[in-house]
Amino acid sequence: MTHPAGPDVPTVIVATFETRGLHTEVVSMPTGNRATLRVGDGLVRMSRNRWAPTHWGRSLHMTYLGDAYRLTAINRRAYRLSRQPDAEDPGSVITMRRSGLGSGKRVTVQAAGSRVLPSDVSLAVLFCGVDRAVLTRRGAVRAGFSRIFNFWAEARAGRGIPVT
Repeated sequence: MTHPAGPDVPTVIVATFETRGLHTEVVSMPTGNRATLRVGDGLVRMSRNRWAPTHWGRSLHMTYLGDAYRLTAINRRAYRLSRQPDAEDPGSVITMRRSGLGSGKRVTVQAAGSRVLPSDVSLAVLFCGVDRAVLTRRGAVRAGFSRIFNFWAEARAGRGIPVT
């Protein structure tokens, strides 16, 4: 389970992301597969086209309190959360970029739009702690092989067979 925290994250809205299934024991970060996302007391509906060939097509679509969101990978270290405009609201776009290694890791947040809601920021920051590899083709292949080999290693270790 992951949730955003920090001095600049709105504390009014609490978001949690939880993954279910067999693979939760062997992954270091929650993944988008079989996950539950809650913002405050509300459940966020999530869907994505895992067979789409482009980043835009593989985006994670979310609906929360009537607002439609789209989480799109820019590359391996950056992603964009956009709230779709509607009749009452012009929408917003929050871009997150991760940089640095080890203890020098940093996240840069850039918000655009005339009205950025606290729930937008909470959702964007939340996905820093979620494995977003499946939002790109290359990342999905890498994550698939990683899960297969991790399951294999866990199965061998569980039977007392050394993994060499």
